Amino acid sequence: MKLFEELESEVRGYCRSWPTVFDRAQGWTLTDESGREYLDFFAGAGALNYGHNHPALMQPLVEYLSSGRILHGLDMATVAKRDFLQSFKDHVLDPRGLDHKLQFPGPTGTNAVESALKLARKVTGRHRVVSFTNAFHGMTLGSLAVTGNSMKRGGAGVPLSHADTMPFQGFGEDDVDTLGYFESMLADDGSGLDTPAAVILETVQAEGGVNAAADWWLQRLAGICREYGIMLIVDDIQVGCGRTGRFFSFEDFGVTPDIICLSKSLSGSGLPFALVLMRPELDVWEPGEHNGTFRGNNAAFVTATAALETFWVDDELSKETDRKSARIRAGLEALADEHSGIFDKVKGRGMIQGLSTAAPELAGMITGEAFDRGLIIETAGANDEVVKLLPPLVVDDAAIDTALSIIADSVDAVIERVGEDLRSSAEVGS
Repeated sequence: MKLFEELESEVRGYCRSWPTVFDRAQGWTLTDESGREYLDFFAGAGALNYGHNHPALMQPLVEYLSSGRILHGLDMATVAKRDFLQSFKDHVLDPRGLDHKLQFPGPTGTNAVESALKLARKVTGRHRVVSFTNAFHGMTLGSLAVTGNSMKRGGAGVPLSHADTMPFQGFGEDDVDTLGYFESMLADDGSGLDTPAAVILETVQAEGGVNAAADWWLQRLAGICREYGIMLIVDDIQVGCGRTGRFFSFEDFGVTPDIICLSKSLSGSGLPFALVLMRPELDVWEPGEHNGTFRGNNAAFVTATAALETFWVDDELSKETDRKSARIRAGLEALADEHSGIFDKVKGRGMIQGLSTAAPELAGMITGEAFDRGLIIETAGANDEVVKLLPPLVVDDAAIDTALSIIADSVDAVIERVGEDLRSSAEVGS
């Protein structure tokens, strides 16, 4: 690791948690240069829902790359883009009764969020946006303004403005009527809250602690937005593309957002690719009013199309995701029951789940022990207090059981390492 330490910026993060040099990857397995294998329950921070190097995606990519076809296309019309558009219409939009138009904003999730915020402001003529506590929407300035994490916000170096934060479901005490507070602020002329252009949220706050909103909460929020003419933006960048079972995380809740942001697993292969979906009447852009040099990643179009044609022609992946999610949930709940002084609760939905620890330092210790045992998992939450599982959707049952066993062994190792003092502090904290 010496060369990385000498030449790479101090900003590097994940490599500090997983101090080895990786070389190869397949499915849900990463292999380092020494040949040691690791179970990958991180999946590129949600960018690899279909696993590493899935052959159904890699074969058409290799063929495309070796054929002399166009790679860099800006927003020019290409065969690869046309194939993606048709496949997305056939397998995502039409089966869900959606008529949203598609915008290619740039290569990453924060590009999608910036575009969505800009569009909502242009449509409504209003400038403020409401986001939620513990939200994470990206690292550029507009996205940071609607992000909750103080450390990430502090990195901006300038004031982050034109955004207001409201409490997400469960923030503070579980019985607090967070949307009642928001609704009262909108209705009261003395609240100081101007009617916003948009509300932006993740239905499951991935980086913010694996906080999952309930169906009734999302439905009520959508109703509030309709009543006040506020654009509803769903950031499905980490929990879309099947992560919660359906292609979109909001599908089971009877909610249709005005604007949807996608990225991460959209390409299916780890290639950068982002997308903004908007109701047709919101498409008020002037030609070239929002652009980006790398918004036409044709290699990503190829693998994204292959992913749609492989996994979304029927509901088999969704059914399997639901089944595996239940298996993970049962394993985590058993672990939480066994160590009730260490863990507060199991969190999340679908195949993004986590264990909230009573003492924040425990989560990092557990993930460190897991890495030593060959499992890659990360922490989440404002204080990194949640042990977070984000496996590829294609992972098999044996790997799930192995991961759960490694986590259990890691918990035992942490308890043994720190002794009864930390266990007692965790019990006090709970």
